Amino acid sequence: MSFRTRFAPSPTGPLHLGHAYSALLGHDMARARGGAFLLRMEDTDLQRSKPEWDAQILDDLTWLGLSWDGPVLRQSEHLGTYDPALDQLAAMGLLYPCSCSRSQIQAALAAPQEGVTHEVYPGTCKHRSMSSRRPGDALRLHLDRALAHFGGLYPDFEETGPLYTGTHRIDPDHALAEIGDVVLSRKGEDIVAYFLASALDDIRQEITDVVRGEDLFGFVPIQVILLSLLGHAIPRYHHHRLIRDEEGKRLAKRDDARSIATYRDAGKTPDDIRIMIGL
Repeated sequence: MSFRTRFAPSPTGPLHLGHAYSALLGHDMARARGGAFLLRMEDTDLQRSKPEWDAQILDDLTWLGLSWDGPVLRQSEHLGTYDPALDQLAAMGLLYPCSCSRSQIQAALAAPQEGVTHEVYPGTCKHRSMSSRRPGDALRLHLDRALAHFGGLYPDFEETGPLYTGTHRIDPDHALAEIGDVVLSRKGEDIVAYFLASALDDIRQEITDVVRGEDLFGFVPIQVILLSLLGHAIPRYHHHRLIRDEEGKRLAKRDDARSIATYRDAGKTPDDIRIMIGL
């Protein structure tokens, strides 16, 4: 299959320079290889995702000179398609219900962010069976059982980015100590965790190469584990450097002063943006 990558923002705020770098890099890589560049809105967070941000993202990307192949894939428009994967994992005995605090679970559903510590779940509800699930409970992956499923032959993945180039095999001890039993969904609210939705949509869109920031590298193992358990091929990964502010902090959506819209209003051009981010 020819090179296929995607840009997958969440429409919960404006695009900033870091988004521009990731989108432009992926687009340039795809076009240089005669491949495809796709666009996906990761909007499973129905409360924070807004149509006005969706529209602004499309406008900013077009202004930057990007074009994408095929229609935009919006996760909110096919929430039910994640259910078969959850059913399959449940049938394998790899899920359990969790009734821990709403704030804990809500935080676990979102994409991880640099500078925000990932708290490994202590296993409060790990003893529970699926038959004990109640309305409002989340579903967690029983990572110990998931790893045991591989019988010691753990999957690996290829990294093509300059930061982590090479083949990486899943380290079960690291996964248990640093990732733990992640939340995969929350019942009754149609919320699917970033880890699962993003990985499954890479398969849906036939992505061969995932291009994204280095802040997500540490969570590749859980996506590789999920895809392997579900019988899917593993894409290649390319994690790139992050665009940082003067203090070395990763840009976030709260940094409106560095949003693409702000630079546009100030009279900057797409070429100016490329220069600013080192492209």
